Amino acid sequence: MDTLTHDLRYALRMLAKSPGFTAIALITLALGIGVNSSLFSIVNGVLLNPLPYPKPEQLVAVYQRAFNFEKSSISYLNFLDWQAGNHTFASMAIYRSDTFNLTIGGETSRLRGDMISASFFPTLGVVPIMGRNFTAEEDRVGAPPVALISEGLWKRKFGGAPDVLQKTITLNGAAYTVVGVTPGNYHLDRSNDVYVPIGQWGDPTFRDRKVSMGSNSIARMKEGISLARAQADLDAIAANLAATYPESNKGVGIGAYPLKKDMVGDIEPFLLVLLAAVGFVLLIACTNVANLLLARASERAREFAVRIALGAAGGRIIRQLLCESVLLGLVAGGLGLALATWCTPVLLKTLPSTLPRAGEIRVDVRVLLFTFGVSILAGIAFGLVPALRIRRPDLHETLKAGGRGTSSARHRVQAVLVVLEMAMSLVLLIGAGLMVRTLETLWAVNPGFDPHNVLTFAVAMDPQLSTNPAGGRSAMRELHRSLGAIPGIEAVSLMAGSIPMNGDSELPFWLDNEPKPASIQDMKVSLFYCVQPDYLRAMGIPLLRGRFLTEHDDERSPLTAVIDERLTQKYFPGQDPIGRRLNIEYIGNVEIVGVAGHIKHFGLDTDATAAVQPQM
Repeated sequence: MDTLTHDLRYALRMLAKSPGFTAIALITLALGIGVNSSLFSIVNGVLLNPLPYPKPEQLVAVYQRAFNFEKSSISYLNFLDWQAGNHTFASMAIYRSDTFNLTIGGETSRLRGDMISASFFPTLGVVPIMGRNFTAEEDRVGAPPVALISEGLWKRKFGGAPDVLQKTITLNGAAYTVVGVTPGNYHLDRSNDVYVPIGQWGDPTFRDRKVSMGSNSIARMKEGISLARAQADLDAIAANLAATYPESNKGVGIGAYPLKKDMVGDIEPFLLVLLAAVGFVLLIACTNVANLLLARASERAREFAVRIALGAAGGRIIRQLLCESVLLGLVAGGLGLALATWCTPVLLKTLPSTLPRAGEIRVDVRVLLFTFGVSILAGIAFGLVPALRIRRPDLHETLKAGGRGTSSARHRVQAVLVVLEMAMSLVLLIGAGLMVRTLETLWAVNPGFDPHNVLTFAVAMDPQLSTNPAGGRSAMRELHRSLGAIPGIEAVSLMAGSIPMNGDSELPFWLDNEPKPASIQDMKVSLFYCVQPDYLRAMGIPLLRGRFLTEHDDERSPLTAVIDERLTQKYFPGQDPIGRRLNIEYIGNVEIVGVAGHIKHFGLDTDATAAVQPQM
């Protein structure tokens, strides 16, 4: 221990004697270690850390398999049958993302929220910090409206007042009683401010077994139940539903996936490639510092020769040099950790907003241990070359040369280090160049619309308007007129259904000259966009044939639709579809009046392989 203490003191003195070398080495290493620690904190938060729920390995995401989608949204009535008929889950829950207008004291703000079943938070194991969860009696049509609010909303709008429970808030024009406050560290697929019971939603379409209204499901497996056994249980339920309700459930499957894997999606290989790339940066930094240390060791060759001539063992000299390099690495690691703590939030802002589990990314104990380990390994890596180089010095030549390190062996080692550094830099440059080429190619892809200066936003209507069609249409037309009157606005279209590259909604249909298929799964399927006449102009989508919708295509006119070129090619090859008719489930017999350009709805690179490509 005394020897180690002596080595550390001597290392500090030697580093302090060369402030220029020490500063350059520390900056080089701190940048390499800091970038690695920052990216590792993202990998750790997204991929390595378990989900922040009790026994997260029991949690699964459950989806319908329909219309060629492996993961499709869920029919509410089907979910109720899954919940009642399974034998492998301790609990199941359904949820649906939504937005709300919150009105408090005459002030209105826009919130993100979820409609959830009463079993949602108990399934996750999340306990409100105040109040309670929803009860089963509240998760039904006609029950008194109740809401859970997030800790963030509680502090922002109510100042953290303890008497928030039983207060009334107005959501989308309806009064809700606050019964609980959810913890701020809870996030599933996004950060929400408010939750309401999904069973209270009275939309009749929601209770149509053939309709999936963007709902998703989670479940907690019972103790000792494997995923394979749970999947077999779901397969049996799907078969029973297909036999009982063939019109809606024939060909509809159910899939269960580990919740963490479902949340992370396909981001894992991208993060690992990035981590490997910054690992190369650290190796280049280590090679740079190794070259500096090798040059510095040659200047100290006489010192080492004298110490060996006086009886010092070669291993003792090697240990001293490694002590210096590891100390340098640890100090650089501390600076790199500080850099990572500052850089990680900045890096998160440059990554896609869809990065899963972004709220869980932070510098924690695992990141500290990673930084410590990387610092030790880096210190050994760049210190080992000069340390081994002086293991067998030529004492006669070194002392005769007065300590001038001019041996050809040193130059050979430095040449090897330079070659390694250039090789690693070349690998990084080639990778970066290929990535830039890929991005250039991707950005050159025409998405089918012009995104420049296009704004989208959600609007919540008064729930009472759903029972008054004339009033609802009047309110929407007034909203359209108000938006169109804003200076600088060139075109406005309200829309429902699919939103390009954001959310998809599908409609089953069959051609007018075909008999109606026996089940909904046997029908053709198309994405649908419910829009107004200015939609093409607002989005910059070309009209290829016929006409687009007009103000005369209203509630009193025959039903009309515009289809895209992909639907035309698939179902009317070599034909003119104008004037042809489609039978659309839920809507009726519709005349095709035009053909518009195809939108790459599912992404610039993946749209061509999407399960559903036709659009109307």
